Amino acid sequence: MHLEEFAEGNSFIHKLDPRVKFLTVIPSVFAIAAMKTIAAPIAALIVCLILVILSRLDLKKLIIRLITVNVFIFFLWIFLPFSYPGEAFFQIGNLIATKEGLLHVLSITLKSNAIVLLTIVILGTSEVFSLSHALIHLKLPRKLVLLFFFFYRYITVMHDEYVKMKKAILIRCFKPKSNLHTYKTYAYLIGMLIIRSFERSQRIYNAMLCRGFKNNFPIISHFELKKIDIAFGIAMIIIFFSLIAVFENTFTQVPIWIYQKTLALVGQASRLS
Repeated sequence: MHLEEFAEGNSFIHKLDPRVKFLTVIPSVFAIAAMKTIAAPIAALIVCLILVILSRLDLKKLIIRLITVNVFIFFLWIFLPFSYPGEAFFQIGNLIATKEGLLHVLSITLKSNAIVLLTIVILGTSEVFSLSHALIHLKLPRKLVLLFFFFYRYITVMHDEYVKMKKAILIRCFKPKSNLHTYKTYAYLIGMLIIRSFERSQRIYNAMLCRGFKNNFPIISHFELKKIDIAFGIAMIIIFFSLIAVFENTFTQVPIWIYQKTLALVGQASRLS
């Protein structure tokens, strides 16, 4: 289980300051989510695809991630067009699909894929330690950042424990069925996983105390804000907010405070550097 597969690269997006990445992705996601028409999400998706090309990500792995997301969106295509009020578009038996419902679910699909692509391209191209370091610089609560870091770090360890335990029960000729024995077996599996998680957390905590851990990781290399970082951050925010201005002819649907807060945070990041 490898959670940093997109962080291995050498494009200019991989080298961007993680602080700028956070300050860029948050308002950009809000801007995409605030889009109401179909044209604006399509343009946003095209921008995200251009970023994918520039970052030179592994397309096979990226498509697998998108398929996982779109499996859940697929259920919206089944139910939403038939439950959304509007003009009838086609009918299946007593079920009537509306034009507005189809446009609404299409908008959700476009925006969801654009947001997933944008998040992977911008945040997924940095290592989790760099992202945690950036969150500390952005004045997030240290305990919250440490919780995020340790969760990300040890989720793969617990996944390996789960795989070992699952292999152990399969070696013993366990075949899952819809019966009480299967439910008990999976309950025992989850219980043992929780117990092993607790025991491992105790060992890790004691090991860190022995090494003098005081809620802080010593950092050798620090971030250096460059002109390309600032230019990228400002350009991305302007692009996504401009899409709303061009295709929807108004900024009223976009929270203005997000835009102002972003500019203030960019200025703060430049002072921190």
